[in-house]
Amino acid sequence: MLRTVLFRLHWILGLTAGLVLVLVAVTGALMSYEEAIGDWADHDRAFVAVQTTPRLGPEALITRLEAQRPGLRVNSLTLSDDPARSPRIRFAAADKTGARPPSAYLDPYDGRDLGAPRLEGAFATIRDLHRWLLLPGEGKGWGRSITGASAIALLVFLGTGLYLRWPKIHSWRIWLKPNLARPGRPRWWSLHTIAGTWLLPVYATIALSGLWWSYDWYRDAATWVLTGEGPRAKPARAPGRAKEPPALDKAWATFQTGEGRDATLAILTVPGPDAGTIRIRYQRGASPLRNEATFDSATGAQVSAARDADKALGRRVADNMLEVHRGRFFGDVIAFVFFAASLLMPLLAASGLVLYVLRRRAARRRGRATAGGIGVTQGLNA
Repeated sequence: MLRTVLFRLHWILGLTAGLVLVLVAVTGALMSYEEAIGDWADHDRAFVAVQTTPRLGPEALITRLEAQRPGLRVNSLTLSDDPARSPRIRFAAADKTGARPPSAYLDPYDGRDLGAPRLEGAFATIRDLHRWLLLPGEGKGWGRSITGASAIALLVFLGTGLYLRWPKIHSWRIWLKPNLARPGRPRWWSLHTIAGTWLLPVYATIALSGLWWSYDWYRDAATWVLTGEGPRAKPARAPGRAKEPPALDKAWATFQTGEGRDATLAILTVPGPDAGTIRIRYQRGASPLRNEATFDSATGAQVSAARDADKALGRRVADNMLEVHRGRFFGDVIAFVFFAASLLMPLLAASGLVLYVLRRRAARRRGRATAGGIGVTQGLNA
């Protein structure tokens, strides 16, 4: 009875949540290499010829861009230690509409606007499809609830699938090697179950980390499990100082000679007039995990630092949940495994659908055979 119930639950979820999971998986695979795809598409503007003249500082870059884009306010500036990589500017959302203008690449030597990223709008659409299926309401609408429920359905898939294929005799061949020699349903069953077994750890990690953005209660509970702490309150803003322009160049110089001397990529957030600190998030080496430092907006002196290497494992996971979700938390090889697993989700769904159709056909044939047998028996008895 339990096996029958779990089997029906497995295929019912497949017929309902399967399409959503396929959409989420494929869009997630595309986003996992968004930076690399963007660099390829924007190679003529994301990179410039290296010159002997010094690169402009943050204040000069922002000033020159705002002169070329009057009426827009810069929100953040992304800088690299690669002398050939162009800085990238992101703008603050418009006060009235809430829409955010496209970001822009800058020539690091003269501040010239090199143009917007070509695929930024396309990836924004892909991201909205991944998160809330492009449904109205965005993060506060039904789309977020549907994708969250689909992540739970994926966990149920994995649990019921593992139970249904649990063998009486255990060996690595039974668990991990597909048997494609037998035609028909046995071949599709082997392909479906073996692929599901190989991909189970990856899908479980993706689902558990994806729920982080679906439900606030889940994020709070996961934070407590990982860190032993409740959700962090948003830090209060330090008071501004007479609304003077922030000392971005001083803060950047302090960062380069101190906390960020080995940084490969840094995102400098431009504070508003009522903020007293400048925040810089940065990466070290090839690791995507981010560190953070803050600086006094008036003097450029360092105020605080939060290094990823100094954190406990649970706090590192909680602070880098997006990289856990993408697999990059575990290194480039595992990140590619996550990418491949996401692309294989349509195959897993298709094989499950084929099994369902073949099973229904077999059930109809058995029904016709049983009906025919009953008719013959009744005729003989008559």
